[in-house]
Amino acid sequence: MKSVIVVGAGIWGSSLALRLAETGWRVTLVEQHKPGHVRQSSAGETRLLRCAHGADDWYARLAWQARDGWRRLGERAGEELYLEAGMVWFAGTPDGWEHASATVLKNLDIPCEVLDPADGGRFFPGFRGDDLSFLLWEPHAGVIRARRATQVTAALARAAGARPVRARATPVAGGAAAVEIDGEVHRADRVVWACGAWLPALFDGLPITVTKQDTLHFAAPPAWSVPETPAWVDHGASAYGHGDVDGVGMKATSDAEGAPYEPEHGPRVVDAVSVERARSYLARRFPGLAQAPVLFSQVCQYALTPDAEWLLAEVSPGVWLLGGDSGHGFKHAPALAGYVAGVLDGAYGPEPRFGLHDRVPSRGLRTSGRVG
Repeated sequence: MKSVIVVGAGIWGSSLALRLAETGWRVTLVEQHKPGHVRQSSAGETRLLRCAHGADDWYARLAWQARDGWRRLGERAGEELYLEAGMVWFAGTPDGWEHASATVLKNLDIPCEVLDPADGGRFFPGFRGDDLSFLLWEPHAGVIRARRATQVTAALARAAGARPVRARATPVAGGAAAVEIDGEVHRADRVVWACGAWLPALFDGLPITVTKQDTLHFAAPPAWSVPETPAWVDHGASAYGHGDVDGVGMKATSDAEGAPYEPEHGPRVVDAVSVERARSYLARRFPGLAQAPVLFSQVCQYALTPDAEWLLAEVSPGVWLLGGDSGHGFKHAPALAGYVAGVLDGAYGPEPRFGLHDRVPSRGLRTSGRVG
């Protein structure tokens, strides 16, 4: 039986542990806290699932596969983890990122529809879209209950035979396929370091920057509940949100990169400028919510690569790094786990885009069309 140690029980690590345990691997899943703990990027209350990725079709196909994975996972767990509320993209120009996305989705036969900005009132009370060129409607996009999904996935991995270990792991000198825990070395055929924002501190020279990301939820009328209200993204303004899920409020926040951040001990208090930025956007797009009180706020972090492409690389025999979520990786987890499992099995090599090469800065994959 092949053996693997997966370090990190966020959504990527837990999904991979589940997939490998179910396909005959002996799996050890190491997490220094608990799956879904509030320091994880995966522990945000919600994450978006969307197939639009600009001109890129690889991520669009994977997201479409992941949609089925999330629905099956919810059926197994007996609870709704994915809310298919749909998503509206606000296109500021006729031939920009949203136009490229629509072209790719149509070529892949992923349902989408180009709408007039005036149609925004069908989806959002008091919507103002007079500055927009068009709307791109993804009917099969939606919202994932992120923190709960992470906990459920880790629990399913345990039920499938993965052995959980609550500890802080460190790499072993010399690049061996092993981890050190409390002075003891544990070996396996493969070691996968999937520890999110902690990865750059463990391995030098990675093309990953960790940033502080403030998320905000505002008190809103019942008409803003999910799934009645779809998710929305304004790529040009680096703003996104969705209706009220589970009573924590209507989400409206910036996706622009925050300041550098240390995930273990960094302050978990949102900045006043983040609230001001969100309110300014609400005043322009949803004026009726401009003065809505903040109902819930949370600090998470992104592990960003310059080009938003992920990192999947073997740094020494049997030692793999999996990271650089870049804020758009959560939704892919069920499908990504299958892809990575194939790499670990030797069925194929990782995509060259995921390597340890120099990265050219790009905004094409994330929901943020600008920096800062």
